[in-house]
Amino acid sequence: MSDVEVSAPGRAGRAGRRVEVGKLEEFPVGKFRILKVESREIGVIRMENGEVHAVLNRCPHKGAPVCKGIVGGTWPPSDVGKLDFEREGRVLTCPWHGFEFDIDTGYEVYQERPARLKKFKTDVEAGTVVITI
Repeated sequence: MSDVEVSAPGRAGRAGRRVEVGKLEEFPVGKFRILKVESREIGVIRMENGEVHAVLNRCPHKGAPVCKGIVGGTWPPSDVGKLDFEREGRVLTCPWHGFEFDIDTGYEVYQERPARLKKFKTDVEAGTVVITI
């Protein structure tokens, strides 16, 4: 995971400021790449199905650099004697306390009152990843 400073002017819009952060192929599948976009550390991940997600590199629990955690799956609650593994490649586990977050929604999994990662809208335009801040 490399740190890259992105300070391009971007394009302003009603929904926020749009910033080009790199070519799609620069983002490895299944791993966060951490970028410094203006004053924020943002983790960008390309999923196996081609989707791109961007999250603030800060766990809502205790402020850990969450994007340095493991991207994997989870063991959902189940009946005694039954063990299922789900969501392979779609769950981010915080490196400090093991909190699990659904990469698609940003919400913590299996909690009655889940915390949520700060997510940013992403687009891929002509092979370039664009984040709306």
